[in-house]
Amino acid sequence: MDLQLEGTVAFVAGSSRGIGLAIAEGFLGEGAKVTITGRDRKTLDAAADRLTGQCGEDRVLAACGDLRVEQDIQAALDLTIETFGGIDAVVANIGTGRSKMGWDIPQRDWQEMIDANLMSSVLLASAGASRLKERGGGSITFISSIAGSEIIQAPMPYAAAKAAQQMAAKHLAHQLGPAGIRVNTVSPGNVLFPGGTWDRKLNEDKEGVERTIAESVPLNRFAAPSEIADAVLFLASARAAFITGEVLVVDGGQTRS
Repeated sequence: MDLQLEGTVAFVAGSSRGIGLAIAEGFLGEGAKVTITGRDRKTLDAAADRLTGQCGEDRVLAACGDLRVEQDIQAALDLTIETFGGIDAVVANIGTGRSKMGWDIPQRDWQEMIDANLMSSVLLASAGASRLKERGGGSITFISSIAGSEIIQAPMPYAAAKAAQQMAAKHLAHQLGPAGIRVNTVSPGNVLFPGGTWDRKLNEDKEGVERTIAESVPLNRFAAPSEIADAVLFLASARAAFITGEVLVVDGGQTRS
């Protein structure tokens, strides 16, 4: 299936490794130009070298910055437009689930999760929307989590922030639709990649993790980052031209509600 992404420009937040890097690779594989972002210059440069080795330097831009900070968001978007002439797709892959479990959680931990998983992605989407309007339309895709839709073994502040993120995306879809901007959410289940949360948990308790996956995931395995990327590419493409305001769950059947 031709996704008709060749020649488009994608801005992929949090793309120096894991899901974000796989999304960037997917766009490049479809012939798009891509901006990748990350806070750590060394990791970002390694990702850029990997991607340019696959497609050449003229289609990859690395913008180092903290996309929890509005000034860094604006600078990265402006650099993308300066380099590629515009933006067609924004992927808000920002956040972390590293928070305290239980109910007795300090306010600072709540605030950190809200800032990292809700505010950063909303700020990026809002700033990106103005650039997409200048382009005559486009797409915004939030990367959320099934923790925002159903109770699983995830920290409560993280789950609450992801649930709020999904609702923010739905509101944006209604507000931006008349401008030709589609807004959707991809909610992954358990994704395994080097250096990720599940990689760490497997190293700590391989037997326990494998038992959890067998009991909770009907497909009885982890997702690969590329499988999440495929969902994002579809939603960003012309093949999904009449899809907006939706949450696409990619979890191997784990959620039941």
